[in-house]
Amino acid sequence: MGVTGPSRCPGCDEPLAAGDNFCGRCGAPLLAPAATSAYGAPPAPGAPAVPPPPPAPPMPPGPPAPSGDAGRAGPAEPPPDPQARLPYGDTATPPMPQHAPPMPGHAPAVPGPAAVTDAPVTDAPPPVDPRVAGYGAAAGAGAEPGAPASEPGAPPAEPGVPTTEAGATGPTGTPAYGTPLCTACRSAAMDADGYCLQCGQAQPPARDHMESEVGGIAAVSDRGHRHHRNEDFYALRSAALPDGSPAVVAVVCDGVSSATRPDEASTAASEAAGEALRASLPRGTHPQQAMHEAILAASSAVDALAADDAPAQDEHRQQNAPACTFVGAVVGGGLLTVGWVGDSRAYWIPDDRTAPPARLTEDDSWAAQMVANNLMTEAEANADERAHAITGWLGADAYEVEPHTATFKPDGPGVVVVCTDGLWNYAETAEQMAAVLPYDAPSRPLDGARALVTHALDGGGHDNVTVALVPFPAPAGRAGSA
Repeated sequence: MGVTGPSRCPGCDEPLAAGDNFCGRCGAPLLAPAATSAYGAPPAPGAPAVPPPPPAPPMPPGPPAPSGDAGRAGPAEPPPDPQARLPYGDTATPPMPQHAPPMPGHAPAVPGPAAVTDAPVTDAPPPVDPRVAGYGAAAGAGAEPGAPASEPGAPPAEPGVPTTEAGATGPTGTPAYGTPLCTACRSAAMDADGYCLQCGQAQPPARDHMESEVGGIAAVSDRGHRHHRNEDFYALRSAALPDGSPAVVAVVCDGVSSATRPDEASTAASEAAGEALRASLPRGTHPQQAMHEAILAASSAVDALAADDAPAQDEHRQQNAPACTFVGAVVGGGLLTVGWVGDSRAYWIPDDRTAPPARLTEDDSWAAQMVANNLMTEAEANADERAHAITGWLGADAYEVEPHTATFKPDGPGVVVVCTDGLWNYAETAEQMAAVLPYDAPSRPLDGARALVTHALDGGGHDNVTVALVPFPAPAGRAGSA
């Protein structure tokens, strides 16, 4: 069987490959693909040859090349690429000052929907997409770098001042800095009951993750990965001693999950103790005595929760009154005072990491009792399933509240770590806690508290996690509360 060579373009005599619809040299259209039948398949043996198409007219010569300034014009703009990614936000506006541009290799930020308002809906034309209109439209929209990005007739926003009104949007349609967003669809449209107006998703309580920084001390609390709510709570206070020197207070409480309303118990205890300490320290009360009185005030606040609803509750709820543990720290006047009931702890981490850290509290727990009475070694007691059963707590069904207090006078600067067992379960010894505490925690306590909470969450987050960092000596900061 003979082999037929490739056909040629009727206009410029350029050899053609099988399946060509246009000439690769002059671009002339071909009436039939080269070396194929009228139906696009190779001609069968013995079939009559398809007559070649009539020759195409010669291509007219192109216009002469422009001269002068016109000759320096760039090549014709390429067609738009429908798959091209849009740059950050709207191409006509620079990024908002509160938002960082997307990292290389990551998809650009997706603008959120505009806020839901009562204004009538109008059929406005959609914005021009530079992927469809061509690169010329995008270039024309951003022809003047640095031009203010604002709506026509709107005054330019003051640089560095975020807009915090709920539902407000920036010029790109992205919700303004500080606007609460739906955790499911990232919409900024929320109703008063905490439901998203876009997808209907109920928003998690703000208590699931809390952060505060007051007077140079900070605290972070997180729900963790296993619990359905956050039953921990904390209180931060800043006050002035009678001589004018600063004093700071951190109280952390862990609600007992097996009790009724443990979240309310931890809240009531933290707030009552924080207010008691802030009131007594400026009067000159010794910090250790002030801490003792604050624990009793916290106990009374938790007891009141059971008294409020006892007649309306069943027998189980009356016997299982709200309860929580307690740990607090006061730094001021060159002294460090801690107080506790239960198994929440306080650690001392010196700034000089060559000096030994120390645990400042002893647990009110089954394991601690076994070790204290020489019935078990620490390893044996901690391995028992009853190890974390607490023997002391705040609540109406506590046998007797015995506040533990201690005062220290550290030799140098350091940080007091006040935390629940949701953290120390993942850094139990003082040496382990010092190993995970960032070195810059004294100057950046909020970042340090975040790092410790992250350590617990990365370790499993089986419990609520709460930690407060209190630098020593007391930082000179603005008085306040949280």
